[in-house]
Amino acid sequence: MTGTGPSLRRLITAPHPDHAPLPPGAPRDPDVRELRGVPYADVDGSRPLELDLWLPEVVRDEPLPLVLFVHGGAWRRGRRDDMGMRTRHWNPTPFARIAAAGLAVACVDYRLSGEATFPAPLDDLRAALRWLTLRSEELGLDTTRTVVWGESAGGHLASLLALSHADPPPAGAVIWYAPSDLTAARGCFTPEDAATPEALLLGAAPSAVPGRARAASPLAHVHSGAPPFLLVHGDEDTMVDRSHSQSLAAALEGAGSPVELCTVTGADHGWHGLPDAQVEEVFTRSLSFTRRLVA
Repeated sequence: MTGTGPSLRRLITAPHPDHAPLPPGAPRDPDVRELRGVPYADVDGSRPLELDLWLPEVVRDEPLPLVLFVHGGAWRRGRRDDMGMRTRHWNPTPFARIAAAGLAVACVDYRLSGEATFPAPLDDLRAALRWLTLRSEELGLDTTRTVVWGESAGGHLASLLALSHADPPPAGAVIWYAPSDLTAARGCFTPEDAATPEALLLGAAPSAVPGRARAASPLAHVHSGAPPFLLVHGDEDTMVDRSHSQSLAAALEGAGSPVELCTVTGADHGWHGLPDAQVEEVFTRSLSFTRRLVA
């Protein structure tokens, strides 16, 4: 190839997410617009990582606070725009409801355990928050007012992000029925089993890699400067024992960090067995907690 212009390899490569044009926003629900499939990171040897954004349609005078949502799925599967089986039929969607309340919502991809092991998914969340901060002026965001919100495995990752990310530090966390300790037997989980979702996340049975298991345990990262947490867990959870949230709440309280623990009577994992009205109550409480933190 001759000439002094860009090489063919450079020309055919997709624009880097840091400066790629944003897709046009599409109206979805009243007063809400969506930006779907926005690339936020290029990971060498992996698929592009994307996020969806829900934004209030009305332009505000000041940048919007942000909810960074992290989906569940045992770190092995899941969709970024899924808040769990009990909200899939909602219209408007839970994310549209959050946006209609005056907050931006970013639902992010992260590498699953079949693609990469810990700390890859946590690194991806850090990359998403970095990208959202980098593009915050274009998007009208204030990422210093970010609340991370996650359910199940996503709640585990959201807890780790809230407890360890510093630039900018999250303003708070809403955690639904999430693991907090990958080092000790709790409920149906045993750290010696190499076939559990936790083992697949770590790349080995947790007992065989105790340092990595501790690094992946939010309970081990609690500190006095932790942001406020809302921990919500069903008292009949058969997949993630409620002691995970109880222990994390006790540790946060012991460190002098603000925490609210809500134990939901009669609820299994994913709010299974809970009447629709009570699922709505859990969501409303979570949204109210978020709005208080970023007001």
